[in-house]
Amino acid sequence: MPAQTRFARLQMAATTEEAPPAIVGDKIGEGGRKLKVVIAGGGVGGLTSALHFQKKGFDVKVYEKASEFRRFGGPIQFASNALSTIKAIDERLFSKIMDRFTFTATRACGIKDGLRASGFKMDDPSFPWEEEQRPDWFVKFSIMKDAADLFRLPYTGVIDRPDLQEILLEEIRERDPDAVVTGTHITSYENQPLDGAVDEDGYAVEGAGGVKVTLSNGEVEEADVLVGADGIWSAVRAQMYGEEIKKSTMNKLRRQGCRYSGYTVFAGETVVPVKDFFETGYKVYIGPKRYFVTSDVGGGRLQWYAFFALPPGSKRAPSGWGGARDEGDPEDGLVDYIKSLHDGWSDEIHYVLDNTPDSAVEQRDLYDRAPELLRSWSQGSATIMGDAAHPMMPNLGQGGCQAIEDAFVLGEKLAGVEDSAQVPNVLQDYYRSRILRTSAVQGLSRLASDLIINAFDTPWSPNDSLGNTWRGYSTAIIKPFLQYVIFPAQFLFLYSFFPTGSMGSLPKQLAEAWESKHKEISEEAFAKAAEEGQTVRPSFFSKEESEKVTA
Repeated sequence: MPAQTRFARLQMAATTEEAPPAIVGDKIGEGGRKLKVVIAGGGVGGLTSALHFQKKGFDVKVYEKASEFRRFGGPIQFASNALSTIKAIDERLFSKIMDRFTFTATRACGIKDGLRASGFKMDDPSFPWEEEQRPDWFVKFSIMKDAADLFRLPYTGVIDRPDLQEILLEEIRERDPDAVVTGTHITSYENQPLDGAVDEDGYAVEGAGGVKVTLSNGEVEEADVLVGADGIWSAVRAQMYGEEIKKSTMNKLRRQGCRYSGYTVFAGETVVPVKDFFETGYKVYIGPKRYFVTSDVGGGRLQWYAFFALPPGSKRAPSGWGGARDEGDPEDGLVDYIKSLHDGWSDEIHYVLDNTPDSAVEQRDLYDRAPELLRSWSQGSATIMGDAAHPMMPNLGQGGCQAIEDAFVLGEKLAGVEDSAQVPNVLQDYYRSRILRTSAVQGLSRLASDLIINAFDTPWSPNDSLGNTWRGYSTAIIKPFLQYVIFPAQFLFLYSFFPTGSMGSLPKQLAEAWESKHKEISEEAFAKAAEEGQTVRPSFFSKEESEKVTA
């Protein structure tokens, strides 16, 4: 029997133990009406929630600020845990995503020495006590594939955000053409009381009568549940926690309750046939006070990220991720500027940068948020999810994955509602079910950045004079622990959420089918780029998209 709220139990008739509880609110489900849910935000988390809720039989409405959905945006990573969750939500959704997916964990992934790596070598990592020193690879993440194999899950990879958005919208609108409303967003909400719904102390239960939401066009809509999936600068969270939307402190170190991570990131994309393109998925180059990441994102494209410890507002590139592109942004010389910050670094990094046009580079300051261990994500019949609840650093690629998990767990919890007055307690149960896992992932994501920037350095080696600092020595010492203890434990934890259970031989079949076409598609892209030059894809952050959809 679904969990009953305290106030619902107080309304039970004084009869036998087998007597059903009295209905305090409206009867939901069999013999009653559908649960009505409104969702703020049409990003990945909001749309995934909408589809899952529809499949549970809910009446769902999504309000998205953007005037229309357009094809813009970069790749989003889905690790094995997210792919299992997607398949548990909907088999057809999973199949469509696999058709447009690019696997990365089927190939070599890991950390490379940002100063010593040269020539895109594929040698295995070595340790200081070995006679033969192989300096290119610091550690390899073979555990990413091994952990997926252990649980029999699909391998980590990426999908273009526009493709994912298109698939989700298609699935949602097939079930209800009017489920997604664009050009309108939720500005505020008000929890409603319900006569007879009281707690153990006799006080009215907040939100037992549902929730009223006010839209940007002035209209008011009533629902049983409000889900805030409106991103890191969430309007729903702002009201819930008494924040002011996007308000920053004078030094920009805090913004709407979120803290500046200490890092800014430049991102770019290029089509270039690097020597190890088909042998590697993604690589993290580490060195003094910064790191550089490259990843195959499909279609011959290589996406890169350059992370620097700089003050907030150290703006050199178009805004990206946090605002519209400004006409006065100093784009000229962006790649040269980023190269200058990697002076003396690997020729592999410089080769990638040399093949990236300035117009393909964007920047954002990274903000995250401390876990809300002492403050619930839910208030009455309103709750938050994804980046609205737990924004995190991008190092583990788990931001979108955790939003997918939120959508699944919330849908499963709400599916047990039989009385509309149960919703507030069910939403608290959702928060309790998710807070420890998301807090751990937030902490690991932040720790990864802090260690790479503040603790790691070029590791000491007996073969040269690099790394002769205490950080270099400690980085060399910790290397075997990272390879054989820390990273295996991390990926086993991340992949331990897999609601499908084992998928048997399916993951390997999917990877084999993808590999057969990946090389052909990539080589066609390389040939086209060589003949016609680099083509810069439409920016997710272009000026005309200042009203944009976010994950």
